[in-house]
Amino acid sequence: MSAKAMKTNLTDRSSLTRFAWLSIGAAVLTIALKTIAYLLTGSVGLLSDALESLVNLVGALMALAMLTIAARPADEDHAYGHSKAEYFSSGAEGMLILVAAVSIILSAAPRLINPKPLEQVGLGLGVSVAASLINLGAAQILLRAGKRHNSITLEADAHHLMTDVWTSVGVLAGVGMVAFTGWEILDPIVAFIVAGNIIWTGVRIVRASALGLMDTALSSQELDALKGALEKRMTDGVQFHALRTRQSGSRQFVSFHVLVPGEWTVQRGHRLLEAIEEDVRRALPNATVFTHLESLNDPSSWEDTTLDRTQPPA
Repeated sequence: MSAKAMKTNLTDRSSLTRFAWLSIGAAVLTIALKTIAYLLTGSVGLLSDALESLVNLVGALMALAMLTIAARPADEDHAYGHSKAEYFSSGAEGMLILVAAVSIILSAAPRLINPKPLEQVGLGLGVSVAASLINLGAAQILLRAGKRHNSITLEADAHHLMTDVWTSVGVLAGVGMVAFTGWEILDPIVAFIVAGNIIWTGVRIVRASALGLMDTALSSQELDALKGALEKRMTDGVQFHALRTRQSGSRQFVSFHVLVPGEWTVQRGHRLLEAIEEDVRRALPNATVFTHLESLNDPSSWEDTTLDRTQPPA
């Protein structure tokens, strides 16, 4: 990748912090609105909704910090950049979601034993609907930005906000049912359902973050695109092996060996590798590519195809 391209990419990454600020603003506003809705109605379901929005705020602040770090250029101590910082943000947000779920359960349990009547339901529901619409708008903006810029932090934040939206829908339905039926026990029951949904989302986010920190390979679709780019250059007896890939935040790393006939000149082999690397970057625009040229006629070229070169080939 050229210096100009790296500088442009860095500028693009640093600009993502504006989406984190959008998430922070949406979280502060929805916390205020949902707290008002809880104070008006006394609904533990609405309280659980407000608690989750508090987690949204902490997650958004974490996202802002990690996006700022991830945008830093590579340096002597971090030769592969700082993009993995995004996984810490999404992992921390997943853990905070689980903490919020426990808080909801603890808040709802007493109401399950001793249900209480709700007050000013209509006004409380109206305030909560307004908060949900704010979250919905922010989530859609973050999701589009996350997919466009390949940012796991923004996507995790967006999915969290969407979970908040669906949670709010469930809570509103519960409060509405209480108002319609008079069955006050429905309020804490809905809160428990909300907590279960939050736990599921938190586990998925934590799992995705852990896989990223463990250098998980690219997706099957990306691997197919990569192999397609390689195979179209496999002519005149040329082969490739020892293909390795990993995802690191927004960046992708690819390495492989290219085997050419032994009588080829270094110049010819070098030109082929340059062409192959260009094809790979075209197929995977965020990829950093490492190649190694080997001779088809040298037996040692076939001794390093295992994942760990210190181990003998199978």
